[in-house]
Amino acid sequence: MNSNQSHIVLGIETSCDETGLALYDTRKGILAEVLSSQIEVHAAYGGVVPEIASRDHASKISPLFGQVLSDANICFGDISLIAYTRGPGLAGALMVGAAFAQGLAWHSNKPLLGINHLEAHLLSPMMSITDLSFPYVGMLISGGHTQIFHVEGLGNYKLLGETKDDAIGEAFDKTAKLLGLGYPGGPAVSKMAKEFSPEVHPITYLPKPMLHSPDLDMSFSGIKTAVKNSIKKIGKPLTQDQKISIAKSFEDACTEVVVEKIRKSCVQTGLTKFVITGGVSANSNIRKKARLLAEKNKWQDFFPDNHLCTDNGSMIAHAAALHLVDGKINKCSVAPQPLVLPRWPLTNLNHD
Repeated sequence: MNSNQSHIVLGIETSCDETGLALYDTRKGILAEVLSSQIEVHAAYGGVVPEIASRDHASKISPLFGQVLSDANICFGDISLIAYTRGPGLAGALMVGAAFAQGLAWHSNKPLLGINHLEAHLLSPMMSITDLSFPYVGMLISGGHTQIFHVEGLGNYKLLGETKDDAIGEAFDKTAKLLGLGYPGGPAVSKMAKEFSPEVHPITYLPKPMLHSPDLDMSFSGIKTAVKNSIKKIGKPLTQDQKISIAKSFEDACTEVVVEKIRKSCVQTGLTKFVITGGVSANSNIRKKARLLAEKNKWQDFFPDNHLCTDNGSMIAHAAALHLVDGKINKCSVAPQPLVLPRWPLTNLNHD
């Protein structure tokens, strides 16, 4: 495949609870993208149920494929490369996307490429920010992952730090449940935190674990536990003002940890650019405080477009397109083994 020519890449994402497909042109960018969220499906359970997620992917993926072709006004024959999320993620959910992608590849004899979900997130701001270049510090914050990387170049990622317990998005979900809010917890807690006024609401003091540790690791389980203990100490149903206070304090504690670890990462690596991506990167408080950090130090900060923060097919297609254009992928197989890697670390990236 000639990487100097314009090629259209199909991206398929089914790692957890979003079924996303997109078509990406290596010269024109995103041609079309479709997404089916399972938030309502899992809301009754307060979290993702893997078997339900897999079944929903299986029922949605084929119609979405037809829709994305129609939206882009192209035919299947125009596609040059089929890319899918190979890992990490839920094994059953990953298999749905992988099997669908492999079926398309077998049918058409088109090349197939498995993409690392974490890599796709770290590269996603490049879809809309043309002046973002390597190297940079990349922080991935989502419901399943909280990690900081030194993004040295395409396919070259060094882990700097990670959470020792809950992912930040998981902590948001658990805190939302403690406050009697809906699922997913991130948007619910953030919405409530915006109602905070220091003149009206009491202040809830929460810890900020590992904030001053010399390393770049993090911990969020303790903040969530402190929320639980604060509620228990009150000893009666929370008033709305108390809920608002706890939500604001929780969000601020998590934000301070994230921003401080980014600061330390830039100082330790000597880099002056950082990217924050993943579902929790849509949080307006985190974006605001991170931008203040960048302004204070005359650094550059980058975020994906809001609709590209959560899992989506565009980031999978885009990552595959970058590897294609870069020319580092010399061969793409219609049957990579193993087909999926539910625990695929980004530091051991291998597309063969």
